[in-house]
Amino acid sequence: MIRVLLADDHAAIRAGLRMLLATAGDIEVVGEAADGATAVANARALRPDVVLMDVRMPGTDGVTATRQVVDEGLADVLVLTTFDLDEYVFGALRAGAAGFLLKSAEASDLVDAVRHVAAGDGVVAPEVTRRVLAELAGAPDRSGPAATTGSSLPADLTPRETDVLAALGQGLSNAEIARRLVISEATTKTHVSRVLAKLGVASRVQAAIVSREAGIV
Repeated sequence: MIRVLLADDHAAIRAGLRMLLATAGDIEVVGEAADGATAVANARALRPDVVLMDVRMPGTDGVTATRQVVDEGLADVLVLTTFDLDEYVFGALRAGAAGFLLKSAEASDLVDAVRHVAAGDGVVAPEVTRRVLAELAGAPDRSGPAATTGSSLPADLTPRETDVLAALGQGLSNAEIARRLVISEATTKTHVSRVLAKLGVASRVQAAIVSREAGIV
């Protein structure tokens, strides 16, 4: 069972998300939060697999909450967005969010997104990720974790790992990377994990930002 924590300041949205997720059968909503501070506190207490995190909330916003949840290893964070593509969303990515979810998503897309993130695959909606990465490439913010890498890549990154990093920069999922490189998904997951470790980043989306900033896409 995938344990999910909902963080959004609108009770109606939380109710709608809870109702949609209840149809999945393998997803359980274990808690809710109306602000970032409560989201972090509940993540510590409940240890969910995934936090659905709105970025705009009163008090502690979703960016700050995402950074705390990721830094403490409490859960993977899936950002809730209305597709504004503003500085809040960019900040959440650099804070370690695993991916995106549009609030207008269909029920099946919502369920699939939660399952993907719980499985370690942060590419939720590739077209969204690619658009955000394009925005970031146009106006990079070097204040986040990915910025510490700069334009250089680790010397111990293998050619195959570089290929995987380039694919991450294009917003590809594990399945798409596996098909492109003609390897298994299990092998792809291993390569992605090694790339993240060598780059010193918390999520595949952060790795994608590094890929863009390094100019290997």
